[in-house]
Amino acid sequence: MVIWITGLSGAGKTTLADALAARFKPRVPELVVLDGDAMRALTDDDLGYGEADRRRQIGRLQRLARMLEGQGLLVVVAALYANPALLAWNRAHFAAYVEVHVDAALDFVKARDAKGLYRAAARGEAGPVVGIDIPWRPPEAADIVIDASHRPDPDTVALAIARRVPRLAGLIAAPMAVRESGR
Repeated sequence: MVIWITGLSGAGKTTLADALAARFKPRVPELVVLDGDAMRALTDDDLGYGEADRRRQIGRLQRLARMLEGQGLLVVVAALYANPALLAWNRAHFAAYVEVHVDAALDFVKARDAKGLYRAAARGEAGPVVGIDIPWRPPEAADIVIDASHRPDPDTVALAIARRVPRLAGLIAAPMAVRESGR
């Protein structure tokens, strides 16, 4: 099973992936997190940030997630770049898949800007940046949509996602409210 979390930089993807791991890893040791930034560091940050390199980056995450899923692991991926073709690949190639969109407006993530990415982009010191220089294409059919503007508690959101994942659902109680897209 692959849980694919996507959203703009600063939306809370890694925070959410970490919350899932913190809550469930002790009881589900086969849970692994693949984070886009960590993958870049692992591969010596050998790719740039243009669209072609972002596609290659996502391809790396996809292939690694597929390999790990094939070994019976529960894979949580936190990845920025999204486009319909890449997300369609996920649905076609993962045995079990839940797509989570951490929906955050550009103004919201610019205001948060924990990494200073958007301030650097405004000064011309970073780029290309998804949402500014590269169009952000939000998922068209995410299974779960999280409204980041309400600053939801990551653990609460992790529980809501877990309810959609059979390997995790049995480990929790009491339903949580989350807006779902109907998939």
